[in-house]
Amino acid sequence: MTAGSRGDVAPYTGLGHGIARAGHDVTLVTHRRFEPLARSAGLGFHTLPMDPYAELHSERGLALHRSATGAGKLARMLHMAREHAGPVAEELLKAAQESDMLLLGGTVAPLGQVVAEGLALPALGVYLQPLAPTREFPPPVLGVRSWGAAGNRQAAHLVNASLDLVFAAAVKDLRARLALPPAGPRAVRRAREAREWPVQHGFSPLVVPRPRDWRPGLDVAGYWWPYDPPGSELPRPLADFLAAGPPPVFVGLGSATVPDRDRLSRTVVTALRAAGLRGVIQSGWAGLAAEGDDMLTVGELPHAAVFPHMAAVVHHAGAGTTAAALRAGVPAVPVPVQFDASFWASRLIALGVAPRSVPLHGLTAAALATALTRAVSLPAYRDRARSLASRLRAEDGVAPVAAAVAAAATAG
Repeated sequence: MTAGSRGDVAPYTGLGHGIARAGHDVTLVTHRRFEPLARSAGLGFHTLPMDPYAELHSERGLALHRSATGAGKLARMLHMAREHAGPVAEELLKAAQESDMLLLGGTVAPLGQVVAEGLALPALGVYLQPLAPTREFPPPVLGVRSWGAAGNRQAAHLVNASLDLVFAAAVKDLRARLALPPAGPRAVRRAREAREWPVQHGFSPLVVPRPRDWRPGLDVAGYWWPYDPPGSELPRPLADFLAAGPPPVFVGLGSATVPDRDRLSRTVVTALRAAGLRGVIQSGWAGLAAEGDDMLTVGELPHAAVFPHMAAVVHHAGAGTTAAALRAGVPAVPVPVQFDASFWASRLIALGVAPRSVPLHGLTAAALATALTRAVSLPAYRDRARSLASRLRAEDGVAPVAAAVAAAATAG
């Protein structure tokens, strides 16, 4: 069960496919827009309300760009999410009534946990971001500025409390409907933490080591790679473009939106040409586009098939795209847009596979060209990227989750 943009959904197609191969029937519960992803992975599908594309392109969705801070963007997003909580809870309950176990993404966990409790179902958290408080870094959704050990933990508690408030009314209704005793969001979270509710995290410990102050039950499994159907080939226009010259740079912002797509497209093209590089520009939800013999505009393509052919990848530093670039073993230039992007961008820099971050707010062609020149011309970035990729590909992030599902099935 998950809600959000493509990056909040695609990793679960690989996780679900791996669990299905172990002999279980798996249903992906998310927005209608992503049903083809589930079906291609051989998964069942149950629809959640709300179209994230339409929501992010609405007037209030685009207003996220008017907030200059992570806290401001988070407040706007939580306000948007509050009105959808009730309808989402209804569909989670419907799906759960046909299930034996719930695997809950972080975006729906506060609702899914109540459903699991009311139906007496085992449940496991399957999170794509490190949401639990820790002294080691601040909450990813607020950026990368550390408030010190105590401040980092307190900030994470405040973020989680804000998330609980978004779902407070829906949780109250769910608990009454399922004949559960009344309990406020804070009490529910404290009880869950006291019993050490298990959560597996779908990123590599090589990228974000498990914080030393996390409680038992919070584990880092490794990446869950999106499912890619076997035998898929690159589209002919892209294959021809790759064959016509040196490796290009991929530029894509995934499911992120931008205030002015035409201006950003021109900036990207100017930067690429200033650095002497060809470009593959993914239109994405931002609607980017470029023209010229040295530029190719593409639509949705599997990152696993495309990124290994690139000289570097310019991306919005979402969790999923960050993982895909690391897996491909190519340098990156992160252009963080909002929420946890700055956190993942900082990890790329710390790992030595990206020269610097070039945030969307204030992005210039000169800054992007300089970062690209370093990423492509200095061998150290590619060498470190290749070394890390080989280690990431040796990990099996699905195995710990599959083991938890098998244990729950045996207990049931």
